[in-house]
Amino acid sequence: MIQADADSPVGSVLLLPELLSKPLRNGLPAELDELAGLVGRLQLHEVSRAIASLATTLGAKYGLRAADAVHLATAATFADRFITDNTKDFARSISEVDIVYPSDLAEPA
Repeated sequence: MIQADADSPVGSVLLLPELLSKPLRNGLPAELDELAGLVGRLQLHEVSRAIASLATTLGAKYGLRAADAVHLATAATFADRFITDNTKDFARSISEVDIVYPSDLAEPA
């Protein structure tokens, strides 16, 4: 998830197939509903030429796969931080946006 601030989480439209395809394919309606609800709370951004161009640069710089590079480029364009549990591909050394792991977040009260 990409977060501009606490009240306006954003993401790439690529989240739709990434998150929803597997539970749809495996016939898991409860999981599909839960993930669709999560994605429904995000402001999803299209992959514009500018985002794709930045993703190309970031993908080369950080060795990212195309979809991950698009997510990072979307975050760098629209957000202050990028929340991910993918510590392998998104190191804190990424300088274009703050990388935040779920373990960094405060527990809800």
